[in-house]
Amino acid sequence: MTEEKMKLSRRDLLATGVAIAGSAALLRPRAAIGEDVPGTERPRAGSAADTGGAHAHQGALPPAEEGRDYRPVVVPNGKKLPWKVVDGVKVFHMVAEEVEHEFAPGLKATCWGYNGSVHGPTIEVVEGDRVRIYVTNKLPAATSVHWHGILLPNGMDGVGGLTQRAIKPSETFKYEFTIRQAGTCMYHSHHDEMTQIGLGMTGLFIIHRRNDPKPVDRDFAIMLHEWRIDPGSSRPNPNEMTEFNVLTMNAKAFPGTAPLVVKKGERVRIRIGNLSPMDHHPIHLHGYQFLITETDGGRIPDSAQWPETTVLVPVGSTRTVEFVADEPGDWAMHCHMTHHVMNQMGHGIPNMIGVKPGSIDRQVQPLVPDYMTMGQTGMAGMEEMGMPVPENSIPMVGGPGKHDYITMGGMFTVLKVRDELTSYDDPGWYENPEGTLALPASAEELKRDGIEPKKRVRG
Repeated sequence: MTEEKMKLSRRDLLATGVAIAGSAALLRPRAAIGEDVPGTERPRAGSAADTGGAHAHQGALPPAEEGRDYRPVVVPNGKKLPWKVVDGVKVFHMVAEEVEHEFAPGLKATCWGYNGSVHGPTIEVVEGDRVRIYVTNKLPAATSVHWHGILLPNGMDGVGGLTQRAIKPSETFKYEFTIRQAGTCMYHSHHDEMTQIGLGMTGLFIIHRRNDPKPVDRDFAIMLHEWRIDPGSSRPNPNEMTEFNVLTMNAKAFPGTAPLVVKKGERVRIRIGNLSPMDHHPIHLHGYQFLITETDGGRIPDSAQWPETTVLVPVGSTRTVEFVADEPGDWAMHCHMTHHVMNQMGHGIPNMIGVKPGSIDRQVQPLVPDYMTMGQTGMAGMEEMGMPVPENSIPMVGGPGKHDYITMGGMFTVLKVRDELTSYDDPGWYENPEGTLALPASAEELKRDGIEPKKRVRG
């Protein structure tokens, strides 16, 4: 070792030690994920693999096969875009069209999406694949598709007016390129973005590593989005800039979100994309520490990965986390911006916290028989009390849980880890082993530990 290489500053040494120790500490009691394998060089844009022509994809690898070359991704509440192989090329067909979409039971809206779904179906490919994607426009307006974060020739980038002419209604365009990277990318309209993204024209573009040196057992993909849907209205308002009132994971708001189901001991990867119009989202997972392993720029080297329990997913970005599911239970996963786990009726209401209604109810009810003062102790309990909501809208928070009402909505879902599974269908609520569930303290327990609970002061 040369003298120059030995001259590490204290700061460099500390930073290196923290990165390595943090990753090691996270995985020491669990199964190690392993070391990175250096990637192979990919063809650059403009090479034989990326120029036009029927035989110009000789730089591509044979089309990857599910189960042999990669483990398929799981898209809760979503679907994947089918493909077929034609002369060694994976061929997809996307249709931009109006879609009637249900965000949660009781809330539907007319959106814009692809192939009958919002968000659009997930495209799943493998590094080295040659892809050909046809896009048919059945919208009343022109559109285009940008392949967000994907390395490709300029003329395939999909920016209306800049890199291509916009796709007019009833037209079909062809995009074709070789996949020369791996990671979690996205796609979205790049024509009148405020309107078209605001109405739902986005999707995930998952690129697997071929024969992944770090395979996982469960690989989930989630797209974050935010909408303005006024109670009773039939369409999202794409002109909204600040007051979004429906926050979604894969275009579903809790209680419409499907759980993420895994078996104890499995290695889990969760890919999160954010094409929200305005907001970043700090996604927090209960019960686990994870490693942040990827950004939309690709995989982070092992030495630079770091442990977290919350991952910030900026607008226009993706983040990927990995962990070993070693603790059974029903674990919450949600955005940690508190107003992002509320639905429509939680926005724009007066602040009643601390108000002492006294005889207000009795005096108002002769004029408005159903009147009841609410919100003076918070939002919890209002749905259980049967608070009515306008047509085509949903309550401000959640739905029934195993032990009580779950007072969260919006960007909220549940990671369900089980000791044994016969399928990955929703296994129902977790049965907590005896002695592992928080319960009301008994008088004997309080006396034993010298606790004297104070009586609640009633207003």
